Amino acid sequence: MMYYVGLMSGTSLDAIDAALVHIDDDRCTLKKGLEFPFPNALRAELLDLCQPGSDEIERMGRADRHLGLALATAVNQLLHVAGLAASDIAAIGSHGQTIRHRPTDGARAATDAFSLQIGDPNTIAEHTGITTVADFRRRDIAAGGQGAPLVPAFHQTVFGSANENRVIINIGGMANISLLPANRPAHGYDTGPGNVLMDAWIQHRRGENFDRDGRWAASGRCHQALLAKLLDTPFFSVSGPKSTGRECFNLDFVREALTHFSDISDEDVQATLLEFTAQSIAQAIAKEDLKESQWHLCGGGAANAALRQRLTELNTNGSVDDTDALGIHPDWVEAAAFAWLAMRCLHDLPGNLPSATGASGPRILGGIYPAR
Repeated sequence: MMYYVGLMSGTSLDAIDAALVHIDDDRCTLKKGLEFPFPNALRAELLDLCQPGSDEIERMGRADRHLGLALATAVNQLLHVAGLAASDIAAIGSHGQTIRHRPTDGARAATDAFSLQIGDPNTIAEHTGITTVADFRRRDIAAGGQGAPLVPAFHQTVFGSANENRVIINIGGMANISLLPANRPAHGYDTGPGNVLMDAWIQHRRGENFDRDGRWAASGRCHQALLAKLLDTPFFSVSGPKSTGRECFNLDFVREALTHFSDISDEDVQATLLEFTAQSIAQAIAKEDLKESQWHLCGGGAANAALRQRLTELNTNGSVDDTDALGIHPDWVEAAAFAWLAMRCLHDLPGNLPSATGASGPRILGGIYPAR
């Protein structure tokens, strides 16, 4: 039996997710998952690189190598706990860390669009002895797409139903939806911030990395005028395909919105940011002609009890569950997707969903870095 490993480190930069999966005729079975924490210095460097700054090429080059080593270590630890050898693994699919995402939009020409992920795949292949597939987004961008989201094609394959309208809601740093109608083609797009603003605000005001279970948000009240200001962001008036990142939604975005108001408590800001995430997701789904749909959550936001409760209240024509009900634990869905994309690349099969990314057609995604 041959396995694949998927590696994902998302916008939240909370940890490296490594998923060991078995793929057979597009059936994807999760065998083991491992969370590998970022070394503090590397996490700080990656966060700094998400915004323009001095000496970027030197800093990026170092971070690229250091992240490659961390990703390789995560794989080797995963194989150790699973009792497997490198020879048991067909390939690693590594997303890498996005440090800049500039897709085409109304203000940027298609020829100026780019997306940059680091985490040197040469280093991963060298230190694991496993063929590594990486750089998944840029081929889609070269074909006129957004390069994101890439997970809808995987969601369609493993979570689609002939009898039920489903929406897969991936809540990482950013949030994206995969719309899986029962009898129509799938599509999807980024809906806006997931955890990124809630994480940034609690880090800024309380020195904590995230709001566990949404408890701090639940202690406050949504400020309706601030919410309206946030939802007035131009990104939300644009139809999909579309994608976004820290370039748009970051702590400065929150600070700028707050300059229009006074005397909002910190916990009320957090409550409003949670509502902002929930409303931006729900409003995006409401624009689709799905009538009744079952929502399934994955990503770190699936563990936020307050956010999950709010989404449940907003889905007035269906239920809310997580992807565990469909066979893959929500913590490992995105990493498993990049294992699947690696398999698709090695078998000369397309990995993108043009209806989600806007690319001119299906494309084989990723570059191959052979094992030694």
